[in-house]
Amino acid sequence: MWAQRASANDRLELRFGWGQSRYDSRLDQRPDPAGPGLLYNQFETQSFTDHSFSLNGKWTRALNSGHQWVSGIELEGVNREEAANAALGDDSGDLQARTRRWALYTQDEWKINPQWSAHAGLRHERIRTEGSGEQGTRSNHSGVWTPLAHALWRPNPDSRDQIRISLTRSYKTPTLYNLVARPVPSREANSPTRPDRVGNIDLMPELAGGIDLAAERYLPGGGVLSANLFHRRISDLIRYVTVQQFGPSWAPGERRWVSMPMNVGDAITQGIELEAKFRLDRVWPAALPIDIRSNLSLFRSRVKDVPGPDNRLDQQPGMTANLGADYRMRSTPLTLGGNLNLNPAYDTRRTLEQWAYQGSKRVLDVYGLWRLSPSAGLRLTISNFTPRTYVTGSRFEGFGYAENSRTETGNWRNVQMRLEMKI
Repeated sequence: MWAQRASANDRLELRFGWGQSRYDSRLDQRPDPAGPGLLYNQFETQSFTDHSFSLNGKWTRALNSGHQWVSGIELEGVNREEAANAALGDDSGDLQARTRRWALYTQDEWKINPQWSAHAGLRHERIRTEGSGEQGTRSNHSGVWTPLAHALWRPNPDSRDQIRISLTRSYKTPTLYNLVARPVPSREANSPTRPDRVGNIDLMPELAGGIDLAAERYLPGGGVLSANLFHRRISDLIRYVTVQQFGPSWAPGERRWVSMPMNVGDAITQGIELEAKFRLDRVWPAALPIDIRSNLSLFRSRVKDVPGPDNRLDQQPGMTANLGADYRMRSTPLTLGGNLNLNPAYDTRRTLEQWAYQGSKRVLDVYGLWRLSPSAGLRLTISNFTPRTYVTGSRFEGFGYAENSRTETGNWRNVQMRLEMKI
């Protein structure tokens, strides 16, 4: 990062970065000869290397009457080289791809008076993705204008209590994997619930316009209560859809079920998010001084082009809840704590023919921290204290097919002892 004041009212900032990541995997699948014959012999390898870079520049200028003008430019990119072999086709998998994103934005931040502040602006963003592999060289490019407006009101200028309202239009680009993923044949017998997977270079970005209303109340002696209401309308929603293809490039002459990302139309999502953080004895004087943190979120969503019921957004349950507590004992340098996270089971209707099921999740983590000194401590953490078997499933009904799939995934308790030091 580089920063420089051009004048008493002007400030320039420049941030830049470079990174590299590498991933390697190998799969050997050998079914039990005495088994039911659902799997077949398979050997897969995959490795890819990503080189990424970013460059961000920002200019801030203080104006009269409480205005502050902020403008900037952003540039980032990723180059990927991937080599792989799949079960079907010796040449399946080799891939070179790159993505480039740039954006320009400008906004006015205005402190109207001690109680009111606001900012409004405009952003333009473009992204281009190119990939070459067994399917040839493909490219995708898109761009969007995204205006924004925010306002903040403090009932008491001397308090941190505040109410915020935001009008936004956001832009979600397809990932590099969504666009140019190599064909990956099913590891089991190909069927509607066990399809091959492939990318889709023709994807359009998702656009979402919405409104957010949030209130924050800070409690005496520490703690905060907050509530956030939101409503968003999404266009060109991206989700994986299973279709049947005849003679794809990785399986010439065969009829295969293939899962690929597609733009499936418009959707609506809304909800409320509640959060509370406080010390128990500040609310109930007879209680122990336990720090409580909790949140509850309620969601509703609907994909317009998919019939109901359960035509919700992917990976969005109707509710999530979290409850945590920390207690620092007075007689010993010991702190105890834990956290419980709950997600109920739910069904998602993905298309006219496809359903997905996500079983309930319950995760309990506990810990103990023994302070050896003000700058050192010994922490024992037990994650997933009560392991459960989680269930997922899928169902396909249509085109003369009816098939159900159920997967049970085991989990384990994780115990970790760690020495923590502040230097």
